[in-house]
Amino acid sequence: MSDRLDILEEVSFRKRSQSSKYGNLREQFLPLADSFPWDPSNFRFLGSPIDGVQFEDDRIILVEFKAANSQLSQLQRHIRDLVSNGNVGFEVIRIS
Repeated sequence: MSDRLDILEEVSFRKRSQSSKYGNLREQFLPLADSFPWDPSNFRFLGSPIDGVQFEDDRIILVEFKAANSQLSQLQRHIRDLVSNGNVGFEVIRIS
């Protein structure tokens, strides 16, 4: 019985892993969809902890793609809150 449970757990793990990989790949192409509201050439894919950054003339937008009823992760909610509270900066680091 234990071997059967191990196999079922392995299959379940592989299915979740494959689904996650497919989702990550799909997210890289979403800016090319007709429903993407901005110029896709100004989008930069990050992948984690958010999907990407959209650069517009008048603002910079952090973008997270979600399917169906997917929720933001705890880290993504924290990032959203930091942005909402104005805790976003720009730094220049000079290397000699």
